[in-house]
Amino acid sequence: MVKKKAVDDAAGAERPALPATSWAVLGLLSFGEELSGYDLKKWSDWSLRFFYWSPSFSQIYSELKRLEKAGYATSRMVAQETGTRDKRVYRITDEGMEAVRTWAREAPVDPPVLKHGPMLRLWLGHLLEGEQMREVLARHREFAETMRVRAEEDVEGAKANEAWTYPTLTLKWAERYYASERDLADAMLADIEELERGKRP
Repeated sequence: MVKKKAVDDAAGAERPALPATSWAVLGLLSFGEELSGYDLKKWSDWSLRFFYWSPSFSQIYSELKRLEKAGYATSRMVAQETGTRDKRVYRITDEGMEAVRTWAREAPVDPPVLKHGPMLRLWLGHLLEGEQMREVLARHREFAETMRVRAEEDVEGAKANEAWTYPTLTLKWAERYYASERDLADAMLADIEELERGKRP
């Protein structure tokens, strides 16, 4: 495995090269709130999953350890109600804020990688019956519409928090993206119908 090299920030200081998951977790902390691992998972499910991915609990805790070691986050134990275990909460440091700001401004933007399961199945359409292809597309259409509705609902919820102005924009993008996926599924269903009409005697 090739080790990632540390990179220099704008001030010339060396900072560790972190994986995308680290930057995502640090980005969630950059909104200024003190959050537990559970909170971070909830927030990532609420926002990141619509356009990137939502890290698992194990990934989140692994990245939090990495961020603490780098000096980008700190943690403390907070007492809970009687009978409930104390919980550890995390906060971004000034160094962490500067690092994630530099990353957001200067890191190369990776192009999106499309791994479209339904289209892979359709690509193998010569091995399927027409009804099977329609079922694949129908399930994908249902998934896309479900995600669109959830994104639309989360847009409304995010409007109440001024700090989430830009996450709200990404949720709007997600709403439009899943609407386009739904519409593409409809178009593909129409294409299959046209193809089958052409094959009929």
